[in-house]
Amino acid sequence: MVKRVIATEEALKLIDKLKDLHGPLMFHQSGGCCDGSSPMCYPRDEFRTGDSDILLGEISGTPFFIAKDQYEYWKHTQLIIDVVDGRGGMFSLEGPEGKRFLTRSRVFTGEERKVLFNQ
Repeated sequence: MVKRVIATEEALKLIDKLKDLHGPLMFHQSGGCCDGSSPMCYPRDEFRTGDSDILLGEISGTPFFIAKDQYEYWKHTQLIIDVVDGRGGMFSLEGPEGKRFLTRSRVFTGEERKVLFNQ
């Protein structure tokens, strides 16, 4: 199975810590504006997704959404959620930890594209 979103070990550790502090979480891949294109982490019941959002997958049991227009730009890549030192999005839960989530990506291989897009 080809996963559209995965996370580094360091990101998984931070997600687990945030779940212990805040309960169930969710991610939304920002499309720009105030927080750039950072993956934003919220308490699961505090961010509403809508018809313009796509569930891309889960990382550490946490749903990861992306806006449809962003998905069109990134659909040929696997998103790799990482964490670095510093302050990220002002509304994202990792900020007080002195960390920020960061999206890295890699282009899917030909074989992976066949699986994902039935080509």
